[in-house]
Amino acid sequence: MTGLMVCCAVLAAAGVFGVLRRRRNGRVRVRVRDEGQRLDAAELGAELGERATLVQFSSAFCAPCRATRRILGEVAGLVPGVSHVEIDAESRLGLVRRLGILRTPTVLVLDADGRIVRRATGQPRKADVIAALGEAV
Repeated sequence: MTGLMVCCAVLAAAGVFGVLRRRRNGRVRVRVRDEGQRLDAAELGAELGERATLVQFSSAFCAPCRATRRILGEVAGLVPGVSHVEIDAESRLGLVRRLGILRTPTVLVLDADGRIVRRATGQPRKADVIAALGEAV
C-alpha cells in the first residue's frame, strides 16, 4: 500500500514539474540576474545591431534551434536595425557559464548598447520576440 502511495506521489510531482516547464518554454521574460549585463561585439563575434540584437545560443543536435534560427532571422529582416547572431554554445563555454545558459536554444534580446533586456529559453514565438524588441528599441 505504501509503495502505491509513493508511486502516486512521484507521478504527481513529475506531472506538476512537466506542466510548469512546458508553460515557461519559449516565454520571453526579464531575468533579475541579467540586469546590468552587457555583451559587446568582441564577445559575440559579430557587430551589434543598430537598434537591437537577437543572440541565439544553439547546439549541433538541437532541433528547436533550427526553427528558432528561422524565426529570429525573419524578425531581424522585418525590423530595421535589428541583427541576429547565432553562437554555438559548445564552442563558447566560458560565455555560456557567465550568462547562465542552461539549455539550447536560449535567446537573449540586447538593446543597442548590448544590455540584456529579455531572455527566452526554448523556442520562442515570433510575436513574443517582436514584443520583446519593443522594450529594446
